[in-house]
Amino acid sequence: MKNFLKTFIVAFLVFFIISGGIITFIIKHEDDKSSFISSFTDLVKGDSGNKDITFLLLGVDANDTNKAKGQRTDTMMLCKYDDTTGKISILSIPRDTMATIRGRKKKEKINHAHAYGGPELSVKAVRDLLGISLDYYVRVDYQIVKDVVDLIGGVEVDVPMDMKYSDPWADPPLNIDLKKGKQVLDGDKSLQFLRYRKGYADQDLGRIEAQHQFMSSAIKKALNPVNILKLPKFIDTYVKNVDTNIPLDTIAKFALKVKNVDTENIEMATLPGEPKYISKVWYFIHNESKTQEMINSMFNDHNIGMNEGESKKSNN
Repeated sequence: MKNFLKTFIVAFLVFFIISGGIITFIIKHEDDKSSFISSFTDLVKGDSGNKDITFLLLGVDANDTNKAKGQRTDTMMLCKYDDTTGKISILSIPRDTMATIRGRKKKEKINHAHAYGGPELSVKAVRDLLGISLDYYVRVDYQIVKDVVDLIGGVEVDVPMDMKYSDPWADPPLNIDLKKGKQVLDGDKSLQFLRYRKGYADQDLGRIEAQHQFMSSAIKKALNPVNILKLPKFIDTYVKNVDTNIPLDTIAKFALKVKNVDTENIEMATLPGEPKYISKVWYFIHNESKTQEMINSMFNDHNIGMNEGESKKSNN
């Protein structure tokens, strides 16, 4: 039983940034621990074989996921946990990536999909772009970053440049003022670091690299035994700031099966391509051949290689 609880807690902490539906399960049983363990075990009883999980992480630039309707996504990451190897793969998709969005007459930036049709349309846009079978999403807002970072005592990052920017009309308002260098950022400063995008020479690609650095550091910090004890405090912030369509039984099985967590077994990559100025607008144009190679390597068992028509036919 002790090992079961340890496995469950560690599994959750590793995915506290890129998942959250499990909190809903916890809340339903928080008043009765024995009932929680029994119900959780029932969900996974009789399960056999490998059960990988792949989902699209969507970050919205809002204070509350309930207010995210009509908002463009600020972050898109395709995430996979490989049940056989324990490997976590994360592929960042630049927000300016030119893509076909269902229902639109011409190609647009892929982050527009959420504004037109919510997380469901974002999933379809990524599906069509990459030719991959995909159904699940996890949508979070930036408030969860602030709350979680403060709970774990800050995250150490190497700020690549002085960051200064102000936008009182943003939601939430932007007031960024960070100095270059290695430092421990609290929740508020972490938000500033993640939301800053103006000063990177390679535009969104530099920002994605900064996000990867932040995630790696945050996961390592979260696995500190001191922070494992803070699990109950995560509940309130998840209820408000996380939205997912991953079924509870899938989440439960995933949490139980993660036996060991190795922060070195996390692969992060960015969709290959380059920025291009088209019709007075900057787009990110992905390299199709290099993208196919990367997808085959990182997500090789999720119906890779379907053309766009096949993807639409099998995933409508």
